[in-house]
Amino acid sequence: MINLYIAPSSASSRKARAWLKDHEIAFQERNIKSKPLNAAEVKQILRLTENGSEDIISTRSNIFKQLHVDLDSLSVSQLVDLVVKYPDLIKRPIIFDDKRLEVGYNEEEIRRFLPREVRTAELHHLESQLSS
Repeated sequence: MINLYIAPSSASSRKARAWLKDHEIAFQERNIKSKPLNAAEVKQILRLTENGSEDIISTRSNIFKQLHVDLDSLSVSQLVDLVVKYPDLIKRPIIFDDKRLEVGYNEEEIRRFLPREVRTAELHHLESQLSS
C-alpha cells in the first residue's frame, strides 16, 4: 500500500494527492501536521532515502534556520529525535511504500508508483508512436 504523508496547506501535497487519484492508485493519506510522525516512522522513511537526511529535511524551512543545526554532525538517533520534536523540518509530501520513496512532488518521479504493467503499456504505446 502506498502511503501519502501531507500537509494540507502544501500545494505539492495537493498535487500528489490529485495525481494518485487521477491514476486510480490506492493510497493511505495522513496529515502529518495533525498526526506527526513517531521515531519508528522517521527511521522507516530514512531507510528508504538515497541521501539520508538531505532527502527529507527542508533546509529552507523557517524552523531549520532558527535551529542552526548542522545535519552532518548529528547521529541518526539525534536526527530522528529532532524530526519528531520539530515535524515542520520534513519536506512534504512524502510518498512511499515498502521499497520506493518520493519526497516532494515531481511529475516524472512520481510515475514510479504506477503499476509495472501500466508503465510497460505506456512505453509500448510511445515506441509505436515513434516508429510510425
